[in-house]
Amino acid sequence: MSKTLINTFAQKLIAWHGASGRSGLPWQGNRDPYAVWVSEIMLQQTQVATVLERYPRFMKRFPTVKKLAAADVDEVLAEWAGLGYYSRARNLHACAKQVMTEFGGKFPSDPILLEQLKGIGRSTAGAIAAFAFHERAPILDANVKRILARLFAIEGLIQDKAVNDRLWNLAIDLLPSKPADMPVYTQALMDFGATWCTARKPVCLSSEKKCPFSKDCQANLSDQVLLLPQKTIKTKSPEFDCNMLLMRWGNSVLLQKRPSKAIWGGLWSLPEGPWTPRVFGAKNEDIVAQALFAATLPDEKFAALSKACKSIKQTEEIKHVFTHRRLWMQIWQATSSKELTFLSPNLKWVPLNQLGRYGLPQPIKILLQRLSLVRGDDLKN
Repeated sequence: MSKTLINTFAQKLIAWHGASGRSGLPWQGNRDPYAVWVSEIMLQQTQVATVLERYPRFMKRFPTVKKLAAADVDEVLAEWAGLGYYSRARNLHACAKQVMTEFGGKFPSDPILLEQLKGIGRSTAGAIAAFAFHERAPILDANVKRILARLFAIEGLIQDKAVNDRLWNLAIDLLPSKPADMPVYTQALMDFGATWCTARKPVCLSSEKKCPFSKDCQANLSDQVLLLPQKTIKTKSPEFDCNMLLMRWGNSVLLQKRPSKAIWGGLWSLPEGPWTPRVFGAKNEDIVAQALFAATLPDEKFAALSKACKSIKQTEEIKHVFTHRRLWMQIWQATSSKELTFLSPNLKWVPLNQLGRYGLPQPIKILLQRLSLVRGDDLKN
């Protein structure tokens, strides 16, 4: 391992950022730990282009940790709709409450204390501490793991604990000596991995730009750039079918709140039956209808719902791709002849012009718009 590279890495990276790093992003240069925290959580699993649009909107609606903590979780989920990985939104809300109750509304500067907050892992804690408090705290997201694995030719799956521990130790060793350099250094690490040392087209494999570490990078010197870091082989994603009930009564639609630990956890969606392995062929409408009514009202008598339903028919099939599975949603549309009352708080009739107040899964939101059940503005407010 090159001690020279370890000793010079931070300053070389900071110099690179001054010439080639990203600038003008709405969350850059902000020392407010709340703003840093929101941006870090939103940037997880989400493309920068999407966050550029959504981050300012979120901050306008919830400008302080106090505002976020005081909001209803449905408001937060509604604002998060379309960003995916909804546990992040639930954790944001829970964390805001935790900051208010346990830390008097102020984020702690110690990364160890930050890690104790809901939804904040070691790398996110390091980013908040570095950006907001100039703490010498390392980060180790996917981009940084790739940079370090290539620079030092670290073999083995990055998911393995031994490999991960080695990367953390390197991340600590490479930190700049001056705390004042931590914000620009941390931003430079993120930018270098996102724009130069990328997974598929790193600049060292082109003739357009010259990497500042080309003479030190062990992967580059040994022609292993695209081989490191090692990744697990992805298996084919399983496919599932799911019947969903789109039931209307007057100007309202029946929605069901999903369990917090399920996919689309905590969002309001169409009542649905169980997910089953993907099959093809026509389905018996009466059998599907009864199964959907039973699934919608598992603890109540569903005969009333069945009796009030004028008709039910399958209108369309929607495919939605998750990270590790594919779901084919079979939409069954029905109209109720009367307003039914439900004992379950997870079921409610929602007026069409109030759907914007609820967090909806993106494919369901698009479905309602496309079927002209609501105007686009109703879902954007």
